[in-house]
Amino acid sequence: MAELNLSNLKPAQERKDRNRVGRGQGSGKGRYSGRGIKGQKSRAGSHTMRAGFEGGQMPLYMRVGKQRGATSKDAMPIGPFRTYQQPVNVAALEQRFDAAAEVTPEALVEVGLLKNTKTDVKILGNGDLTKKLAVSAHGFSKSAREKIEAAGGSIAWLRGEPVTKRARPARAVKQEEEHEEEPEAEPTSETGGEAEVSDV
Repeated sequence: MAELNLSNLKPAQERKDRNRVGRGQGSGKGRYSGRGIKGQKSRAGSHTMRAGFEGGQMPLYMRVGKQRGATSKDAMPIGPFRTYQQPVNVAALEQRFDAAAEVTPEALVEVGLLKNTKTDVKILGNGDLTKKLAVSAHGFSKSAREKIEAAGGSIAWLRGEPVTKRARPARAVKQEEEHEEEPEAEPTSETGGEAEVSDV
């Protein structure tokens, strides 16, 4: 291989001249500079159109059908009514907290189980818990609640304990109304009661 010096220097690849438009008809890119005649794509700034833009007509992603339920309150946690709760298992509480500690969202951030306190926290029951803890959270699973209380700890709902209303069957309500005893009226002479018999 020849020694590298100023006489044999050359670029790694051949230089390619850029295509300069609008420099006369003889350049091959004169007159309309490759943009054609009129129209949106011949104007300055036409390259800034967003993906999916179709010149103002209804775009494809809005024309196609949508699956139902995406914007329903019953379709959580998807749609505009989405809610999310950061899950934290009791096994993590057992590992990160000492006995008799107070577990709050702020404390969970300090020990690294949460990024911030903007997200609601729900305690789940995966794992074992042997320490007595006072846990405050936005939600508790049934198993988590049982394990915390079985270890001697306590729970506190930050937004109040949710109330589940169970509607009674209409048949049972009707039967109760039928079996409800009506108060008996005292017999009087006006109501047709027995009159006292006196010896004359």
